[in-house]
Amino acid sequence: MKEILGYGEDALTLWALKKYRSEILNGLNDKATPSDCVVFFRPSFGRSGGEGRAEFGELDSILASSKNVYLIESKWDNLSQNQEVKIKLADVQILRHEIFSWHFMNWSTERYSNWSEFSNALQDDFRSCFPGRKIAPDGSILAQNLEFVLNRLHEHGEKGKKLRNVLLYFYNKNRSTQIEKVIMNGGNTNFEVINIDYEPYILGNFIFLD
Repeated sequence: MKEILGYGEDALTLWALKKYRSEILNGLNDKATPSDCVVFFRPSFGRSGGEGRAEFGELDSILASSKNVYLIESKWDNLSQNQEVKIKLADVQILRHEIFSWHFMNWSTERYSNWSEFSNALQDDFRSCFPGRKIAPDGSILAQNLEFVLNRLHEHGEKGKKLRNVLLYFYNKNRSTQIEKVIMNGGNTNFEVINIDYEPYILGNFIFLD
């Protein structure tokens, strides 16, 4: 079998979801069996969008166990000698977590039989929570992607799953240090931090993906 190797933040994220899932769950005190989880890698919800737009960007990944749904942001030390114990996330990164969280908390197939009913019922609330943004139009690819992902997450495991935001930080212990805290300009979104030392798993600067 030929080797598949990847480079950079996205490759490290995919590797962690494939090969390091048990350690991630343990770090989050989740007793779920890794093979029983649902995983989305870089689920697309359009570009980051802006004023008057419905698109809000891509989460780096989503990991759902039977009791929790983890919205994951990934960062790496970029092969540098990073000694900072705090990391700052951009406003647009925080916003996409908040927008997806709103959809997750409000979506219910028991109340809404389709996206049209959902968007018509809650578009005013959405605009109130996210001024200048609009809810995904019925029939759009964004609405289709959101409906599919939300249904998969709600159907998996127990009802009433807890939504949790996670920062995966990839570092090389020989050059950089672990992150202890995520800081941001404002908002109420809290991130749990999982540090992953990638040094033992790389060849050169590349990670094995197969």
